Amino acid sequence: MKLTDTACKAAKPKEKPYRLADGGGLYLEITPTGSKLWRMKYRVKVGDKFKEKRLSLGIYPTITLAEAREGREKAKKLLAQGIDPSTQKQEEKKEAARDAQNTFKALALEWHENFKDKWTKRHADTVLRRLEMDIFPEIGSMPITEIRPSHIIAALKKVQKRGAYEPAHRLRQYCAQVFRHAIIHEIATANPAAEIGAVLKPVKKSHYACLDIKEIPELLNAIDRNDARLHTDTRLAIRLLMLTFVRTKELIEAKWEEFDLDNAQWVIPAERMKMRNEHVVPLSRQAVDMLKDLKERNERWEWVFPGHHSPRKHMSNNTILKGLARLGFQGRMTGHGFRALAMSTIKEKLNYRHEVIDRQLAHAPQSMVQRAYDRAKFLDERKVMMQDWADYLDNIAQNGTVIVGKFARKA
Repeated sequence: MKLTDTACKAAKPKEKPYRLADGGGLYLEITPTGSKLWRMKYRVKVGDKFKEKRLSLGIYPTITLAEAREGREKAKKLLAQGIDPSTQKQEEKKEAARDAQNTFKALALEWHENFKDKWTKRHADTVLRRLEMDIFPEIGSMPITEIRPSHIIAALKKVQKRGAYEPAHRLRQYCAQVFRHAIIHEIATANPAAEIGAVLKPVKKSHYACLDIKEIPELLNAIDRNDARLHTDTRLAIRLLMLTFVRTKELIEAKWEEFDLDNAQWVIPAERMKMRNEHVVPLSRQAVDMLKDLKERNERWEWVFPGHHSPRKHMSNNTILKGLARLGFQGRMTGHGFRALAMSTIKEKLNYRHEVIDRQLAHAPQSMVQRAYDRAKFLDERKVMMQDWADYLDNIAQNGTVIVGKFARKA
């Protein structure tokens, strides 16, 4: 006779364990302590003989009679396929234990550790901070194999809700890389972050604010007059940024050890460059004079541009941006804008070839042919160009207008 739920509830403990059978090998075992355990008796073939085994299906009433019967049917199907349900259950437990260890956070930290030496410290810290702030609280504790696109989308939409559209796209990329890491190590089989970019709101790309060539006299005049009463280091930083058109970060993090003023050369080490290649900046006479002036006052510090209030740290990027704003160029010019200004002016007014200026901007060559051609680096031509650029700016400052023709080189 098959069991009923009433019979299961009514079963009382005895001095010895006893069983209430349901058929098909399923029974409820009642122990002397009062525990009621679902068991299934079955036989498997071992060699030429059959061996009787027991499969545990849980505790009553946590596992109901109906659920125990479902477990029995599942076990029968496995037996029909030649699979031992006890062995299968052990494998599932091991897999569950592996999943519990292979959470998204655990694998993300492993991925980060593998790649952080290939990144700048600043980038590595940024990646980890963004994951800790926006992703780990949402899906960090989940086994990576259980994460679906909807989980990631929900986390990223919270980021976008506060207006951080570009960081949301970056975080999606980081998540996709973590999943690729898991796939390579045969921990996951799918990458739910790979195809959800279209769900996110697009990032509105905008160019850095940059003056027109005809506005150069206005800027030079404002720097010279200094009605805003900028600190001398801030003024010189803006002028050197204009003369060298390096990236703002490359300028404010410059150290005295990188400069050879006797040979008018600044060598920025590879680890400080965006493309991870050492970059040579030929220095004009005007740039060397400014650096000598700075050295007289700042040589005791590690940085060419020490912080105004904390000289053991370098000047902040915001110092230059605020300086330009105080000079009257808020929203019209940024530190990065000097790169675009130099490119357009040197091409248009000094008639230098694009590839020479591009190399001085330390842009990565786009094709294999360009990379091979780039070995020469045009250093001699760049030395002349940087001096021409400085002289051109001096003449604009003296004449108060953009000069046409006088400084144009022959093509």
